Amino acid sequence: MEKLSFRERQVVALKETGNSNETIAKKLGLSPSTVATLYNRARGKGYEVVIVVPGAVLGLVEDDE
Repeated sequence: MEKLSFRERQVVALKETGNSNETIAKKLGLSPSTVATLYNRARGKGYEVVIVVPGAVLGLVEDDE
């Protein structure tokens, strides 16, 4: 699997958490078409997304805070 660039990783992470190309573009200071290009390039390379979510957010454990 080819390594993703920093920008590709940013776009993939934001896209996989439900953000639109327009939202990602605003957050990263890019055009929506550049976001689409980066996402498609990342998909072409193959990628895995691992997002760590605290158990309390999922209601699996009590939040001690």
